[in-house]
Amino acid sequence: MTLKNSTNINPPLSNEEIEELTSYKYLLGDFGIQIASAIYKGAQNDDAIMMLSGVPMVCVTGRLPVLINLKLVEITDSKYLITQKGSNFLKCINEC
Repeated sequence: MTLKNSTNINPPLSNEEIEELTSYKYLLGDFGIQIASAIYKGAQNDDAIMMLSGVPMVCVTGRLPVLINLKLVEITDSKYLITQKGSNFLKCINEC
């Protein structure tokens, strides 16, 4: 699997990295992707994530540990932030 436009991800990812990131979308499901996207757009706490993503709070609290464990999201000063890997993930699933 290759990226159609690898210039969107900097630095470009290897095929193994692309396959790994692409596989996360099946693990996270639509709600996990919507949560990651909300954090990417600036939501930094549970309530903001719920409001921006439209995902029920019980699902937000259930998916955040998975996003953190996969290193797509990190917690800094009690705020959720998207990581470079998380940003690459979101770009990859839109390009692959």
